[in-house]
Amino acid sequence: MAEEMKKQEIKIEIDEQTANGSYSNLALITHSQTEFVIDFIFVQPQNGKAKVKNRIITSPLHAKKILQALQDNVAKYEMRFGQIKNAEQNQQEQSKFYN
Repeated sequence: MAEEMKKQEIKIEIDEQTANGSYSNLALITHSQTEFVIDFIFVQPQNGKAKVKNRIITSPLHAKKILQALQDNVAKYEMRFGQIKNAEQNQQEQSKFYN
C-alpha cells in the first residue's frame, strides 16, 4: 500500500505579474462550514479607505494546512532572525526611548 502512495511531483509555474506579488498589512478571515475566505488588504496610513487586493477561498482542511505551514515558517524565521514583536511590544520598546 505504501508503494501505491508515491508522492506525485507537481510542476508549478508562475507568471511575472503574480511573481511580483502584492503587499498586504491586513487580512480579514471569514468562514462557513465548507470554506474559508481570506481577504488580503493594504491599508494606507491616514487614509479612511482600503481595497481588498487578493481574496483566497479554500477548504477548511487547506486552511488548517496553511496555518501549520505559517506556524512552521514563523518558528524558522524567529530562530534565524529573532522574535517577531507584535505592535504592543514595539510600542513598549519605543516608549523606553521617550520617557
